[in-house]
Amino acid sequence: MRVLVVTAVPVERDAVTRAFGGPEERVALPGAELHRCGAFDVLAGGAGPAAAAAATAFALASRASASGAPASGAPASAPYGLVVSAGIGGAFTPVTPLGSLIVADGIVAADLGAETTDGFLPVTALGFGRDRFTPPPALVRAVAAATGAAAGPVLTVSTVTGSAERAGALLAAHPGALAEAMEGFGVAEAAARADVPVLEVRAVSNAVGPRDRDAWRIGDALAALTDAFGKAAPVLEGWNSHEDLEG
Repeated sequence: MRVLVVTAVPVERDAVTRAFGGPEERVALPGAELHRCGAFDVLAGGAGPAAAAAATAFALASRASASGAPASGAPASAPYGLVVSAGIGGAFTPVTPLGSLIVADGIVAADLGAETTDGFLPVTALGFGRDRFTPPPALVRAVAAATGAAAGPVLTVSTVTGSAERAGALLAAHPGALAEAMEGFGVAEAAARADVPVLEVRAVSNAVGPRDRDAWRIGDALAALTDAFGKAAPVLEGWNSHEDLEG
């Protein structure tokens, strides 16, 4: 089974590919470069849910439309069986300390909706769309066991949290959330429209709340991301999507 891994930025992409010894091949796609490592195609799709969704959708469509010998710039013909949103992110510590790993058991759009005089309404309360994707539970459990990751909801936000008040509001709205990042829901939306299961893996670089760049541990988080994919690769590559699509 082939696996598409989508990160936000190249430094995250490279942290993932280091787990496989670096890319064996590089394929140019419009606006991005796909790094192929055995059964894994790793793509830096851009920051935020819109860029992540667009990059993921294009990669999925390119592979689905390829047949036989691929045209220049198109991936090989085998379809993807799994999409993984991966990278670093902020966590609601101390449950998930800096340098730890998180695998999402729910990918949640935390700020997609409307503000009202009574507070925030999620898009589902407005009568359309969805605000959550649930990765295959058995796959979540297997990846968590292989990597030592905590499993819990990961929030997708378009604006990174910068205050204790906002962090508290997010936790009040989403009890049990472990982390926030900016791409997971966009990747999941594109994967769902292609009928491909999705997973999200995050390494913790900072605490959600007031921005304190001196306290960030980006290097440690990137190293943890590399370690995670080294340990999880056999699980991801060998997972049979027919076993547990709904949990």
